[in-house]
Amino acid sequence: MNYWQDKVVVITGASSGIGRGLAQSLSRRGARLGLMARRETLLTEIVAEVQAHGGKAFAAAADVTDAAAVRDAMDRIIAALGPVEILVANAGIGISKDPAELDAAQVANVINVNVTGVANSVAAVVPGMVVRGHGQLVAISSLAAYRGLPKSAAYCASKAGISAFFESLRLDLAPRGIAVTIIHPGFIKTPLTEGRQAQMPYLMELDDAVEKIVSAIEKQRKSYAFPWQLAAIVRAGMVMPTWMYDRIARRNSFRE
Repeated sequence: MNYWQDKVVVITGASSGIGRGLAQSLSRRGARLGLMARRETLLTEIVAEVQAHGGKAFAAAADVTDAAAVRDAMDRIIAALGPVEILVANAGIGISKDPAELDAAQVANVINVNVTGVANSVAAVVPGMVVRGHGQLVAISSLAAYRGLPKSAAYCASKAGISAFFESLRLDLAPRGIAVTIIHPGFIKTPLTEGRQAQMPYLMELDDAVEKIVSAIEKQRKSYAFPWQLAAIVRAGMVMPTWMYDRIARRNSFRE
């Protein structure tokens, strides 16, 4: 049975990268897509692509940091497609910053987009899911959520926040019939990683990453980390003594 057929799936950050890849993949599987991002022109292009292949999609431009705008966009999606059955909270940004040049406003912006933006998206769909007694929330977190990485303080903090936020949601919502899935990807070829000079181990093609994410959602995995090689290294880092982790991490910065 096709898990996705006629399901209403909302993807935030749908205009590029993982979001766009998921939209293309899920439309081929028969999902009805609500696409949310700031760049309306790009969303319109994706809707046209989906419709050209016989799929159904609706674009609702909104900034995820604006709770009222997110709720309005979600209301328009629901009016066009029906109740939201799966939310993929994917919108996110990152910065690379030497602590000597730390800009608190930039850090706040990353937290606002990556954490508050997710909370705004969840708040707009969870009440309906609770009333209906079913649904699925999916967070696109990162392997960077597990431990701090050099020049990535804001990004790591935001992804750790997302993972903890969704873990709490899982505990609260599972008894009410709502599945919660946390995805922890490694390095993927997207606009977020383009142009980096630093080494990115086990860098994955977008299509391969999307297939793994889709499979994890279908199986309603509580948590899924990939690629397995990098996930194993990161998990090993979680149990290392701090002095050992610090020594290894300092020599392996993944940002310029």
